Amino acid sequence: MADTQSALVVDDERDIRELLVVTLTRMGLRVETAATIAAAKAQLASQDFDFCLTDMRLPDGSGMDLITHIAAVRPGMPVAMITAFGNVEAAVEALKRGAFDFVSKPVDLNILRELVRNALRLRSEHETAQVQSPAGRMLGQSSAMQALRQTIDKVARSQAPVYIHGESGSGKELVARTIHHSGPRTSGPFVPVNCGAIPAELMESEFFGHRKGSFTGAHADKQGLFQAANGGTLFLDEVAELPLGMQVKLLRAIQEKSVRPVGGQAEEQVDVRILSATHKDLAKLVELGSFRHDLYYRINVIELNVPPLRERGDDLPVLSAAILAKLAERHGLPTPPSLSDDAIAALRTYSFPGNIRELENTLERAMTLADGESIHASDLRLPQAAPVPVPEPAPPVAAAIAPAPAAPVTASTAPAAPSTNGDLTGAMEQLERAAIEKALLENRYNKTKTAAALGITFRALRYKLKKLGME
Repeated sequence: MADTQSALVVDDERDIRELLVVTLTRMGLRVETAATIAAAKAQLASQDFDFCLTDMRLPDGSGMDLITHIAAVRPGMPVAMITAFGNVEAAVEALKRGAFDFVSKPVDLNILRELVRNALRLRSEHETAQVQSPAGRMLGQSSAMQALRQTIDKVARSQAPVYIHGESGSGKELVARTIHHSGPRTSGPFVPVNCGAIPAELMESEFFGHRKGSFTGAHADKQGLFQAANGGTLFLDEVAELPLGMQVKLLRAIQEKSVRPVGGQAEEQVDVRILSATHKDLAKLVELGSFRHDLYYRINVIELNVPPLRERGDDLPVLSAAILAKLAERHGLPTPPSLSDDAIAALRTYSFPGNIRELENTLERAMTLADGESIHASDLRLPQAAPVPVPEPAPPVAAAIAPAPAAPVTASTAPAAPSTNGDLTGAMEQLERAAIEKALLENRYNKTKTAAALGITFRALRYKLKKLGME
């Protein structure tokens, strides 16, 4: 009997208490009840519970107060809120106060059972966790990363939607995966989707699925992303790219926890935790009217900021070593190259606008260019900051008025700069491509001579031709 898991049900309506007691008892739980906050606090003080389910409106206060109390005195115990149908604001507030999840009245027993199973898994993991949290495997000991890991450990125990904000290449999907694997849904699927990569006309079918014959080309039933993520986590990457029409449908699916496939007659219940991310300023997009305020409010229950690489200078050595080990394994090398002191110093002084993704590209290029088993600063080929122009003395008035003769512009003196559109890696690839094409042409496509003309090894040239798709 000591091993039987227990639950506390707090509701002032006797019929609902009895319904919940019967449901939870059939799941094998020992159930105690309370009709007021005071009675619930007394129960909590006298015995341990594995789970608590509380109504929002109680005779002596709000269930919100009970959630706050439980978070303070029993931080490891999951608590879920029963809210009125459609009361999204109350549900969001409950999640912000530390609630594990919520269920709306009238209570759908199937949803309730799944909620309880998830909560009990979470409780069990909280008590028996002897190994390091998956968040601990996120590399780096900088203060920014330590704070991020602590936040991930906290939000992973909830079912609240999390909005992950960070620059491109900073590792937002890794954070989302860590949240998933640190929580009670780790045995369920993790389904990532790039919202900007789905054509607008196919979005509803991709998210919710479709029935055979519902439109031209629908030759068979298709499962949507929500159904594929059932029991797990759906990660909406670049959520800012969703068109307004799809935002409305996504909001309803999140609120009602159900979806209707295209061409379907009935809705299907889904149990999915929503994580979303973007590198854009979502709050600004709400102000501009290109992102719905109600959807923003719903997915941004908990906001998590991923630090850029330039704020993680102390993490560069361990990050670089891990990346080089992965690259060596990919290329079949017995041992990964090491970074010299001057290479580490060069990495620390560079701002890495492309963050970890740019660091990976930089190290892969350096590993190819390095002659020995050690990578030096010269192998990194990091872009140099433009020199700050020194102001010249003011010219005489006559000279200032007279137009200066135009300098002849030639291909050698003024190469055309590629359009970067904010993508430094893309700009570098354009420059490399142009230089290689010019050298190939001048050397009649003799790769050995071309490599010598470029000052790189033949192996490095072959690698670049493959990488740039120029083979």
